[in-house]
Amino acid sequence: MLNTTLSSLRTDRSSTEQLQVTLMRAELAALIEQHTGSDGLHQTAVGRLMLARASCSQKPAHTVSEPAFCILAQGSKRVLLADEVYVYDSSHYLIVAQSLPLSGQVIDASPEAPYLGLRLNFDVKDIAALALQLKLGDAAATCSPQRGLCTGALTASLLEPVLRLLKLLATPEDVEALAPLICREILYRLLKLPEGWRLAQMAVVGSHSQRIAKAISLLTQRYQQPLRVEDLAEEIHMSVSSLHQHFKAVTAMSPLQFQKQLRLQEARRIMLGEQVDAATAGHRVGYESQSQFNREYSRFFGMPPARDVKRLREMQMGGMGGQGSEAARNR
Repeated sequence: MLNTTLSSLRTDRSSTEQLQVTLMRAELAALIEQHTGSDGLHQTAVGRLMLARASCSQKPAHTVSEPAFCILAQGSKRVLLADEVYVYDSSHYLIVAQSLPLSGQVIDASPEAPYLGLRLNFDVKDIAALALQLKLGDAAATCSPQRGLCTGALTASLLEPVLRLLKLLATPEDVEALAPLICREILYRLLKLPEGWRLAQMAVVGSHSQRIAKAISLLTQRYQQPLRVEDLAEEIHMSVSSLHQHFKAVTAMSPLQFQKQLRLQEARRIMLGEQVDAATAGHRVGYESQSQFNREYSRFFGMPPARDVKRLREMQMGGMGGQGSEAARNR
């Protein structure tokens, strides 16, 4: 009898939680629609908060992502890290725990039910300070590095502060004082999740993930320069074999593959934004061989540089009906 009662209580709590999440998700969708109105990526008065809307499915878009927390109020999205595929929707969140080169694609959106999402970026210093306060350092330092990307089920406790943050946009005069407090609460909720150590790990001094975060930062700053893995390993105080092992555990790729993606994405940005040719862009990002640049660009983006950039420019000129640039749509 007691077991039956306990089981019934757990079922009731689960049903109540599901109802709360459903209602909160509907409210979140209404708020995002209110503060976007048109397709594309929208900056908000909260500097680290971006809102996104899309009324149709889209082609993959490539970007280098910062540590962030992503939620969809409506629609779904496919995210690729190297060859790994992550799909999340309005029932799940996405955590990006490291700066990673990602490919994102909106796969479920229509004019009647547009894709509606948000992205909240985090500062590593804030993560480190709160992880220290929560005494997560020892556990994070001893765990083996894992993927810097994960998904999980949305809960009412996560959605509640997110809703308060979006409601704050209606009173801009309150943002400066209150937004940092709410962002800290959201980060607190994330660090308390079972997978919250992934965020904590990259900010804890001395952990393998923190060293990999430093390696990622160095690669990002010096992507144009020739890479000697031995020098990178020495700079972050790891052996070459340990660097390869832990770097791949976090990013799903080797340091050389990581650098290649950074170079190709930056070359694409240069060609699109500065209107230079492929030879100039390839040279500026570190390629000495034009044929190698063209070959690797075509393999990564699916077509040669000139054709790809022409397609993107046509999309920007109105082919996507106001949905914004490809980089913007990947948020």
